[in-house]
Amino acid sequence: MPGVLSVVGTPIGNLEDASPRVRRVLGEADAVLCEDTRVTGRLMSAFGISARLERCDENVMDARIAGVLERVAAGERVAFVSDAGMPGVSDPGQRLVDAALDAGLPVEVIPGPSAVTCALVASGLASEHFFFEGFLPRKRGAQLARLAELALVPGTLVVYESPRRVAETLANVAEAMPRRRAALVRELTKLHEEVVRGEAAELAELIAARDELRGECVIVISAPTEEELAARRAAAAGPERTLAEEISAGLAAGEPKSALAKRLAKSFSLPRAEVYDAVVAAASA
Repeated sequence: MPGVLSVVGTPIGNLEDASPRVRRVLGEADAVLCEDTRVTGRLMSAFGISARLERCDENVMDARIAGVLERVAAGERVAFVSDAGMPGVSDPGQRLVDAALDAGLPVEVIPGPSAVTCALVASGLASEHFFFEGFLPRKRGAQLARLAELALVPGTLVVYESPRRVAETLANVAEAMPRRRAALVRELTKLHEEVVRGEAAELAELIAARDELRGECVIVISAPTEEELAARRAAAAGPERTLAEEISAGLAAGEPKSALAKRLAKSFSLPRAEVYDAVVAAASA
């Protein structure tokens, strides 16, 4: 009988957030794969668990997958954890889970804390629809370009950022989405947990004025209003062409006159005969 790949969510700060099931599965595992054996070693020590820890981070994941699958197929329980939070979310563990499922091997997910959902709830911003971006590009130009794309997402945005770059990123958010509300959520579940809210521009100024910022940071950006979304979509689509321009483009593309007239009559809500006459006149000019 095959074993199982256990994907285990671990605390993002407060160790009391580890469920009894998390502790049991880690204690029963034949091996625990982790990003950093030192980080996970301290966690296992706090839980009183003696576990066989093996490094399996971004740099070695692809080389380790085949061997891990062989061990699961041979009957081992192999647990996979990230340094903190839910593995597989913005995490190379996704590739391991994908490979295990493709191989027809059992995979179980042991739920645990996630900075994405914790920050979303802590922000107080609407959460009916949300989009998790992970880390934005570091260079300003690339980051602004990506933010312009994200501005068209009809939902709240969740972004990870380092404390060293968070002020600059907030300033770019303010430039790309000037009227959006935002929240900076940091040190989740820890002693100095903090949520700072405001319009993106004022939040950027507030954070930039601080001498030093510590802890993992999550930026939550409010969803666009219907008016903003409509305006951005129109701008992205570019200026609408006139009937004459559409006729010219259709004829240049070799579209039959009758089919072109039918299509444009529907698009412009005009009588088909009237549009057909315009098509014939343009073709004869």
